[in-house]
Amino acid sequence: MRQKLTLITLGVKDLDRSVGFYRDGLGWQPSTASQDGIVFFALGGVGLALYPRNLLAEDVTVSPEGTGFPGITLAHNAKSVEEVDQVLHQAAQAGAKIIKQAREVFWGGYSGYFADPDGHLWEVAWNPFFALDESGAVIFP
Repeated sequence: MRQKLTLITLGVKDLDRSVGFYRDGLGWQPSTASQDGIVFFALGGVGLALYPRNLLAEDVTVSPEGTGFPGITLAHNAKSVEEVDQVLHQAAQAGAKIIKQAREVFWGGYSGYFADPDGHLWEVAWNPFFALDESGAVIFP
């Protein structure tokens, strides 16, 4: 298997609400590959798909029920401490719940967390050990 992540699919309770959060609230543009029942966002080499939670669970052949920490977070690396604060503010204005206010963290960076309308956890972080290229992609050492 190639060492490559190509698509993240989030199971959402209300597709229209979730699309509104990402499109209108965060300013992301849906891909023209989107169709009835699934919406894609191009994220610089990786895609994010929003798909009804019950249908995703059905496709995986698991129960759609579940609560608590899902054991995964998504991350957005910012170019500065100020950008972290700006992104968290934008997310909150769009209806996200701030889970952890941004602060200096044990590993030497600055980060905070928000939950989207379905509770998917996003870290917004400035990492002094990772450079970002001109497109905003992380350059791993």
